[in-house]
Amino acid sequence: MRGGRWRTVGRGLGRVIVVWAVSTLTMLVLAGILPDFKLKADDGDSATRVAVTAALGAGAFGLLSALVWPLLVRALLLVPALVIGLLTFFLNGSLLLLALRLIPDGRGDANAETAVVVAAVMSAVASATGGALAVRDDDAYRRRLYRLADRRRRRAADPHRPSTPGTVFLQLDGVGHDVLCRAARKGVTPTIARWLGADEGPDARATHRLTPWRTDWSSQTGASQLGILHGSNHDVPAFRWYEKDTGEVMVSNRPASAAELQRRAIVRTGDGGLLTYDGASRGNLFSGGAEQLALVLSMAARRGRENRSRAGYFAYFSDPANAVRTALSFVAEVGREIGESTRARIRRRRPRVSRGGLYPFIRAFATVVERDVVVAAVIGDMLAGRAAVYADLVAYDEVAHHSGPTSGDAERVLRRLDRSLALLAQVAEHAPRPYRIVLLSDHGQSPGETFRARYGLTLGDLVRAGCGLPVPRRARRTHSGAEARSAVRAALRRPVEEGTGEHRPRRLAEPIVLASGNLGLVSFPDVPHRMTREEIDRRHPALLPTLANHPGIGFLLVRSADRGPLVLGARGAEVHLDELPADAGPAALGPLADFGPGAADAVRRTDGFPHTADIMVNSAYDPLDGEVLAFEEQIGSHGGLGGAQSRPFLLSPLVLSPPVAEGADGTADLVGAEAVHQVLRRWLREAHGPEVPRVTPADDRLPDPAAPTAFPAADQVVQDKTQ
Repeated sequence: MRGGRWRTVGRGLGRVIVVWAVSTLTMLVLAGILPDFKLKADDGDSATRVAVTAALGAGAFGLLSALVWPLLVRALLLVPALVIGLLTFFLNGSLLLLALRLIPDGRGDANAETAVVVAAVMSAVASATGGALAVRDDDAYRRRLYRLADRRRRRAADPHRPSTPGTVFLQLDGVGHDVLCRAARKGVTPTIARWLGADEGPDARATHRLTPWRTDWSSQTGASQLGILHGSNHDVPAFRWYEKDTGEVMVSNRPASAAELQRRAIVRTGDGGLLTYDGASRGNLFSGGAEQLALVLSMAARRGRENRSRAGYFAYFSDPANAVRTALSFVAEVGREIGESTRARIRRRRPRVSRGGLYPFIRAFATVVERDVVVAAVIGDMLAGRAAVYADLVAYDEVAHHSGPTSGDAERVLRRLDRSLALLAQVAEHAPRPYRIVLLSDHGQSPGETFRARYGLTLGDLVRAGCGLPVPRRARRTHSGAEARSAVRAALRRPVEEGTGEHRPRRLAEPIVLASGNLGLVSFPDVPHRMTREEIDRRHPALLPTLANHPGIGFLLVRSADRGPLVLGARGAEVHLDELPADAGPAALGPLADFGPGAADAVRRTDGFPHTADIMVNSAYDPLDGEVLAFEEQIGSHGGLGGAQSRPFLLSPLVLSPPVAEGADGTADLVGAEAVHQVLRRWLREAHGPEVPRVTPADDRLPDPAAPTAFPAADQVVQDKTQ
């Protein structure tokens, strides 16, 4: 035992010496290349003296980085999060200048700009060398992981973690069921293929079960993730909608709106969410009741000590090499996006949307910065032995919106995400407790050109024409609401701003028109209640026929004063949802027939929401090619009904119970985000036993603790279709 301990010490000391030697060599090379960086006195020095100076400088820089750097980064949490990544280089350079000042006789010197470059290169080289040595020594790598885990456990309030399995829920935002299957078959995602038993080899066997599920009518992250994490997405009719009682436009990815939606869900369900028991929420719109938070949008608007949503930046940037590595990948991703968009324009690829302005930087943030920080946070959670972790990776969704869900560009993002999954699977082997990794998505994406590109006008223009209002000669682009854009603004502490135009009428009597992917909402703000079909016809007799008969519109939802929810289609088609028989055929479903099973139920449920718009508009859908027409500037869209956007997936380990029981015909349906929540609850029970849901301090304005708590039985998987 004693000999093994001395061998461990010897190996660790050997790695330190190697890293020090490589850093010294790097400093010598940079001193020879950069004219403003010197390691010798003004009157010259021998080669030996210069080498000693470099060794002293490298040692001092390494020591300062190890001791001072974590304190500096923690102080930087007081500034906007994205600024941390920029200040990293300047602070790293400052440490190098300080290290050079410690060299005797003033032999080390560099100007500020050169110090930044030298420090960045040395950090990257030292990190790469240390990582390469650790990878070659599996025992050392395992011991390092255990040391990190022990350190985190000592910092936690409860140092004794249970041996029961933990669960990591990883959300691949926007990845549809069919896209995942195709990527696994093509070898784009080898880790997922291995879990499904689809990789080649004699030992190939499945370890996970793939289950598709069906979203609600609002097939977007706000509705789906709220239902998954908090058990209720009641009264979330779209990505953005107008509330007549408050006069506000709610936007799912606006921090203030996300906080209010979370509060409403907690009041409705009576508990804090899926993650209230020793949970962590990373990169999500909502907290799920977790106390450990990083990059959670519903908490981003808060100020004070209770706001821990940006703590993940410290965990990641506490290693200066991470900042260097992420910055280089960020720049490379910006260049990649500019090159790909340029090729698309040169080749006149169709469909195509604008990808200029700040979009290359937003894409790089989603596919590099947020991915790296979220993955690092999840690794920390696993090493700390937390019971439940839910993390959202938005990279694919952001790229698919602008490049298309089946494009080569989106496939390359999936390939990089798969490497992150492989890393997390490797970390799970060294965690202090066993972990079950559950992969899922919140929605898919449906391809297709924009409504504006095909018809030369926006949905707002069409509504104005139907109301007899003047229409602009040139259609203006509709604001796009991808999740990554709001994450960038939250990191910069800037509010999510809605663009002017369609949904901000000049006069109160004019309609407010909002777009959520291929779902449109029309509201009349001067009428305090939801208008009926009869009221709309009396006020604007041409509006409903204009919308229903337009070739780019699939169907409308309005409410009849006499017969309840009513679906309108082309050529006078009408479907009274409350009068549909349970076994209604295509003829009875009318315009809903092409939108797949459950479309009538999903539309009927949304009709019952308090804040459903006066007119709900779903774009046309071609069932042959799966294309929809987006009312936003997106060629991969989601938010309504039609195609792959409504068919996400749930990939779970075989050791967990099946999500749903098969019916007599061998099929099983998992319908709605609230039903997915119940499945995830059941799996957590299977791992940890029954846990009483509790409201966490992270949630303010919460329900009365004495109120009854709804917590269904372990085998219950339901969807409330009466809401």
